Amino acid sequence: MKIAVRRKQIRTGFAVLLGAILLSGCSIDNQYGRVGMPEPATEEGNRILSLWQGSWLAALIVGVLVWGLLIWAIVAYRRKEGDGLPEQTRYNVPLEILYTVAPLLMVLALFYFTQRDQTILTKVDDSSSHSVNVVGWRWSWAFNYENEGVYDVGTPGNPPELWLPVDEKVTFELTSPDVIHSFWIPAFLMKMDVVPGRNNKFAVTPNTEGEFMGKCAELCGVDHSRMLFNVKVVTRAEYEAHIADLKERGQIGKLDSGRAKLAGVS
Repeated sequence: MKIAVRRKQIRTGFAVLLGAILLSGCSIDNQYGRVGMPEPATEEGNRILSLWQGSWLAALIVGVLVWGLLIWAIVAYRRKEGDGLPEQTRYNVPLEILYTVAPLLMVLALFYFTQRDQTILTKVDDSSSHSVNVVGWRWSWAFNYENEGVYDVGTPGNPPELWLPVDEKVTFELTSPDVIHSFWIPAFLMKMDVVPGRNNKFAVTPNTEGEFMGKCAELCGVDHSRMLFNVKVVTRAEYEAHIADLKERGQIGKLDSGRAKLAGVS
Protein backbone atom coordinates (compact mmCIF):
# COMPACT_ATOMS: atom_id res chain seq x y z
CA MET A 1 0.00 0.00 0.00
CA LYS A 2 2.76 2.42 0.95
CA ILE A 3 4.65 1.60 -2.27
CA ALA A 4 1.57 2.38 -4.39
CA VAL A 5 1.07 5.74 -2.63
CA ARG A 6 4.73 6.62 -3.08
CA ARG A 7 4.63 5.81 -6.79
CA LYS A 8 1.53 7.95 -7.20
CA GLN A 9 3.21 10.87 -5.42
CA ILE A 10 6.29 10.57 -7.67
CA ARG A 11 4.16 10.51 -10.84
CA THR A 12 2.13 13.51 -9.64
CA GLY A 13 5.27 15.48 -8.81
CA PHE A 14 6.79 14.85 -12.24
CA ALA A 15 3.51 15.80 -13.96
CA VAL A 16 3.34 19.11 -12.06
CA LEU A 17 7.01 19.91 -12.79
CA LEU A 18 6.70 19.11 -16.49
CA GLY A 19 3.47 21.10 -16.79
CA ALA A 20 5.00 24.17 -15.15
CA ILE A 21 8.04 24.08 -17.43
CA LEU A 22 5.99 23.60 -20.60
CA LEU A 23 3.50 26.34 -19.68
CA SER A 24 6.34 28.77 -18.97
CA GLY A 25 7.54 28.30 -22.57
CA CYS A 26 4.18 28.96 -24.24
CA SER A 27 5.04 32.59 -25.04
CA ILE A 28 8.13 33.95 -26.75
CA ASP A 29 7.76 37.08 -24.60
CA ASN A 30 8.34 35.06 -21.45
CA GLN A 31 12.00 35.27 -20.42
CA TYR A 32 11.92 31.69 -19.14
CA GLY A 33 10.30 30.52 -22.37
CA ARG A 34 13.22 31.99 -24.32
CA VAL A 35 15.61 29.76 -22.32
CA GLY A 36 18.26 32.42 -21.79
CA MET A 37 17.95 34.06 -25.22
CA PRO A 38 17.21 37.81 -25.54
CA GLU A 39 14.01 38.95 -27.20
CA PRO A 40 14.60 38.86 -30.98
CA ALA A 41 15.14 42.25 -32.63
CA THR A 42 14.99 40.92 -36.21
CA GLU A 43 12.45 39.06 -38.32
CA GLU A 44 14.85 36.12 -38.64
CA GLY A 45 15.39 35.95 -34.88
CA ASN A 46 12.07 34.17 -34.29
CA ARG A 47 13.19 31.22 -36.41
CA ILE A 48 16.44 30.94 -34.45
CA LEU A 49 14.56 31.20 -31.16
CA SER A 50 12.11 28.53 -32.25
CA LEU A 51 14.98 26.14 -33.07
CA TRP A 52 16.59 26.89 -29.69
CA GLN A 53 13.33 26.29 -27.80
CA GLY A 54 12.61 23.10 -29.74
CA SER A 55 16.05 21.69 -28.94
CA TRP A 56 15.58 22.37 -25.23
CA LEU A 57 12.07 20.90 -25.27
CA ALA A 58 13.35 17.71 -26.91
CA ALA A 59 16.15 17.48 -24.36
CA LEU A 60 13.65 18.04 -21.52
CA ILE A 61 11.32 15.29 -22.73
CA VAL A 62 14.19 12.82 -23.03
CA GLY A 63 15.53 13.87 -19.63
CA VAL A 64 12.16 13.49 -17.88
CA LEU A 65 11.70 10.07 -19.51
CA VAL A 66 15.14 8.88 -18.41
CA TRP A 67 14.79 10.31 -14.90
CA GLY A 68 11.35 8.73 -14.56
CA LEU A 69 12.58 5.30 -15.64
CA LEU A 70 15.55 5.54 -13.28
CA ILE A 71 13.40 6.47 -10.28
CA TRP A 72 10.81 3.83 -11.18
CA ALA A 73 13.51 1.16 -11.40
CA ILE A 74 15.02 2.28 -8.08
CA VAL A 75 11.64 2.10 -6.32
CA ALA A 76 10.19 -0.98 -8.02
CA TYR A 77 13.31 -3.13 -7.98
CA ARG A 78 15.00 -2.00 -4.81
CA ARG A 79 16.52 -4.79 -2.79
CA LYS A 80 14.35 -6.04 0.05
CA GLU A 81 15.27 -7.96 3.14
CA GLY A 82 15.63 -11.64 2.39
CA ASP A 83 16.13 -11.15 -1.36
CA GLY A 84 18.91 -13.09 -2.90
CA LEU A 85 21.03 -12.03 -5.82
CA PRO A 86 19.04 -10.89 -8.87
CA GLU A 87 19.06 -12.97 -12.02
CA GLN A 88 22.32 -12.43 -13.88
CA THR A 89 22.03 -11.68 -17.62
CA ARG A 90 24.82 -11.02 -20.12
CA TYR A 91 22.91 -9.04 -22.69
CA ASN A 92 19.46 -8.13 -23.97
CA VAL A 93 19.31 -7.79 -27.75
CA PRO A 94 16.02 -5.79 -28.04
CA LEU A 95 17.19 -3.36 -25.35
CA GLU A 96 20.59 -2.86 -26.97
CA ILE A 97 18.94 -2.22 -30.35
CA LEU A 98 16.62 0.31 -28.68
CA TYR A 99 19.37 2.36 -27.01
CA THR A 100 21.36 2.37 -30.24
CA VAL A 101 18.54 3.30 -32.62
CA ALA A 102 16.74 5.82 -30.37
CA PRO A 103 19.73 8.21 -29.93
CA LEU A 104 20.48 7.93 -33.66
CA LEU A 105 16.91 8.99 -34.53
CA MET A 106 17.12 11.93 -32.11
CA VAL A 107 20.43 13.12 -33.60
CA LEU A 108 19.04 12.83 -37.14
CA ALA A 109 15.93 14.83 -36.16
CA LEU A 110 18.04 17.62 -34.62
CA PHE A 111 20.31 17.60 -37.67
CA TYR A 112 17.33 17.93 -40.02
CA PHE A 113 15.78 20.95 -38.28
CA THR A 114 19.15 22.64 -37.79
CA GLN A 115 20.16 22.18 -41.42
CA ARG A 116 16.75 23.37 -42.63
CA ASP A 117 16.88 26.60 -40.61
CA GLN A 118 20.57 27.22 -41.29
CA THR A 119 19.99 26.98 -45.04
CA ILE A 120 17.20 29.56 -44.84
CA LEU A 121 19.05 31.92 -42.49
CA THR A 122 22.33 31.98 -44.44
CA LYS A 123 20.71 32.40 -47.86
CA VAL A 124 21.69 35.76 -49.37
CA ASP A 125 19.82 37.11 -52.41
CA ASP A 126 19.12 40.47 -54.06
CA SER A 127 16.16 41.38 -51.84
CA SER A 128 18.22 43.45 -49.37
CA SER A 129 17.65 47.20 -49.27
CA HIS A 130 21.31 47.95 -48.60
CA SER A 131 24.66 46.36 -47.79
CA VAL A 132 27.27 46.92 -45.09
CA ASN A 133 30.83 45.64 -45.35
CA VAL A 134 31.95 44.80 -41.81
CA VAL A 135 35.74 44.83 -41.37
CA GLY A 136 36.96 43.16 -38.20
CA TRP A 137 40.54 44.07 -37.32
CA ARG A 138 42.75 43.94 -34.23
CA TRP A 139 41.00 45.28 -32.22
CA SER A 140 37.93 47.13 -33.43
CA TRP A 141 35.52 47.41 -36.33
CA ALA A 142 35.04 49.40 -39.53
CA PHE A 143 31.65 49.67 -41.21
CA ASN A 144 31.52 50.44 -44.93
CA TYR A 145 28.06 51.53 -46.03
CA GLU A 146 28.30 50.16 -49.58
CA ASN A 147 25.28 51.87 -51.13
CA GLU A 148 26.07 55.29 -49.65
CA GLY A 149 29.85 55.22 -50.16
CA VAL A 150 30.74 56.20 -46.58
CA TYR A 151 32.36 54.45 -43.61
CA ASP A 152 32.73 54.59 -39.85
CA VAL A 153 35.52 53.12 -37.73
CA GLY A 154 36.40 52.83 -34.06
CA THR A 155 39.15 51.94 -31.63
CA PRO A 156 39.23 49.63 -28.58
CA GLY A 157 38.71 52.69 -26.38
CA ASN A 158 36.10 54.31 -28.64
CA PRO A 159 33.70 51.68 -30.04
CA PRO A 160 32.14 52.54 -33.42
CA GLU A 161 28.41 52.76 -34.11
CA LEU A 162 26.57 50.71 -36.72
CA TRP A 163 23.40 52.48 -37.88
CA LEU A 164 20.59 50.52 -39.56
CA PRO A 165 17.12 51.60 -40.77
CA VAL A 166 14.27 49.70 -39.15
CA ASP A 167 12.22 47.19 -41.19
CA GLU A 168 14.76 47.19 -44.04
CA LYS A 169 16.72 44.07 -44.93
CA VAL A 170 20.49 44.50 -44.77
CA THR A 171 23.25 42.22 -46.03
CA PHE A 172 26.44 42.05 -43.98
CA GLU A 173 29.65 41.19 -45.85
CA LEU A 174 32.32 40.19 -43.35
CA THR A 175 36.05 40.62 -44.03
CA SER A 176 39.26 40.75 -41.99
CA PRO A 177 42.83 41.87 -42.83
CA ASP A 178 44.52 40.00 -39.98
CA VAL A 179 43.05 37.15 -37.86
CA ILE A 180 39.71 35.42 -37.36
CA HIS A 181 37.09 37.47 -35.53
CA SER A 182 33.37 36.88 -35.03
CA PHE A 183 30.62 39.43 -35.69
CA TRP A 184 27.92 39.06 -33.02
CA ILE A 185 24.88 41.14 -32.15
CA PRO A 186 23.17 39.17 -29.34
CA ALA A 187 19.77 40.84 -29.84
CA PHE A 188 19.80 39.75 -33.51
CA LEU A 189 20.35 36.10 -32.43
CA MET A 190 22.85 35.83 -35.28
CA LYS A 191 26.62 35.42 -35.28
CA MET A 192 29.14 34.65 -38.03
CA ASP A 193 32.93 34.35 -38.21
CA VAL A 194 35.03 37.01 -39.92
CA VAL A 195 37.77 35.07 -41.70
CA PRO A 196 40.82 36.55 -43.53
CA GLY A 197 40.69 35.81 -47.25
CA ARG A 198 37.04 34.80 -47.17
CA ASN A 199 33.87 36.87 -47.59
CA ASN A 200 31.16 35.52 -45.30
CA LYS A 201 27.67 36.97 -45.74
CA PHE A 202 24.29 36.92 -44.05
CA ALA A 203 21.19 39.09 -44.15
CA VAL A 204 18.72 40.19 -41.47
CA THR A 205 15.80 42.57 -41.17
CA PRO A 206 15.90 44.63 -37.94
CA ASN A 207 12.31 45.18 -36.82
CA THR A 208 12.80 46.84 -33.43
CA GLU A 209 14.05 50.40 -32.97
CA GLY A 210 16.60 50.94 -30.24
CA GLU A 211 20.24 50.58 -29.25
CA PHE A 212 21.92 47.19 -29.04
CA MET A 213 25.36 45.92 -28.12
CA GLY A 214 27.71 44.11 -30.47
CA LYS A 215 30.99 42.35 -29.82
CA CYS A 216 33.63 39.99 -31.16
CA ALA A 217 32.86 36.39 -30.15
CA GLU A 218 36.19 34.86 -31.24
CA LEU A 219 39.27 35.11 -29.02
CA CYS A 220 41.56 37.17 -31.26
CA GLY A 221 44.30 38.66 -29.09
CA VAL A 222 45.17 40.93 -26.22
CA ASP A 223 42.34 43.48 -26.72
CA HIS A 224 39.64 40.98 -27.70
CA SER A 225 37.50 41.97 -24.69
CA ARG A 226 37.43 45.60 -25.88
CA MET A 227 36.45 44.75 -29.46
CA LEU A 228 32.97 46.18 -29.02
CA PHE A 229 30.53 48.21 -31.09
CA ASN A 230 27.06 49.72 -30.72
CA VAL A 231 24.11 49.19 -33.02
CA LYS A 232 21.40 51.80 -33.56
CA VAL A 233 18.23 50.74 -35.35
CA VAL A 234 16.45 53.94 -36.34
CA THR A 235 13.92 55.36 -38.77
CA ARG A 236 14.89 55.92 -42.40
CA ALA A 237 15.05 59.71 -41.83
CA GLU A 238 17.44 59.32 -38.89
CA TYR A 239 19.56 56.88 -40.90
CA GLU A 240 19.88 59.29 -43.81
CA ALA A 241 20.80 62.12 -41.42
CA HIS A 242 23.60 59.95 -39.99
CA ILE A 243 24.91 59.14 -43.47
CA ALA A 244 24.93 62.85 -44.27
CA ASP A 245 26.88 63.48 -41.07
CA LEU A 246 29.52 60.92 -42.06
CA LYS A 247 29.91 62.64 -45.41
CA GLU A 248 30.32 66.03 -43.74
CA ARG A 249 33.08 64.54 -41.56
CA GLY A 250 34.90 63.44 -44.71
CA GLN A 251 34.47 59.70 -44.09
CA ILE A 252 33.85 58.98 -47.75
CA GLY A 253 35.09 55.84 -49.48
CA LYS A 254 35.83 52.38 -48.15
CA LEU A 255 38.22 50.94 -45.56
CA ASP A 256 39.94 47.60 -46.07
CA SER A 257 41.70 47.87 -42.72
CA GLY A 258 40.67 50.02 -39.80
CA ARG A 259 44.26 50.45 -38.71
CA ALA A 260 45.41 51.92 -42.00
CA LYS A 261 42.99 54.85 -41.78
CA LEU A 262 42.89 55.66 -38.08
CA ALA A 263 45.16 58.69 -38.40
CA GLY A 264 42.76 60.32 -40.81
CA VAL A 265 39.61 59.74 -38.79
CA SER A 266 38.35 62.68 -36.74
